[in-house]
Amino acid sequence: MIRAEIICVGKLKESYLREGCAEYLKRLGAFCEIRVTELAESRLPERPSEKEIAAALEQEAGGILEKVNAAPAFCAALCIEGKSMHSEQLAALLEETVLRTSSRFYFIIGSSYGLSPRVKQRADLRLSMSEMTFPHQLARLMLLEQLYRAFSILGNAKYHK
Repeated sequence: MIRAEIICVGKLKESYLREGCAEYLKRLGAFCEIRVTELAESRLPERPSEKEIAAALEQEAGGILEKVNAAPAFCAALCIEGKSMHSEQLAALLEETVLRTSSRFYFIIGSSYGLSPRVKQRADLRLSMSEMTFPHQLARLMLLEQLYRAFSILGNAKYHK
């Protein structure tokens, strides 16, 4: 059985995002065992300095890496400078990873300030959702939808057109 865990820094604040994520989590249950783990976001002042941001990202990295390093798995960190993929490429990556190395996946979504360099270095893949900027909370819904689409592609389902 394929197991996927999305590790997110921060909680979803908007009900429409929680509802959308719940729907895709339910749909994904037909293809894999999936869960979302929310980690606490570091508190920062309204206008944090670069040093304060770096310290917060390092603090968040501790919780992320503790989860990721607990079990061997393929790890993808969502970040702006990451690799963009078409849905078909994501599906192929999932399939190839399951066949060659692991049936366990971690997908990491950082806070609005991103991810620590340590987390990015640990990742097997740095993944970008788009060249456009999106709220990090929306990234969770977008990732769940793309994972559902990828599994639908692999299962020859009608969802992907």
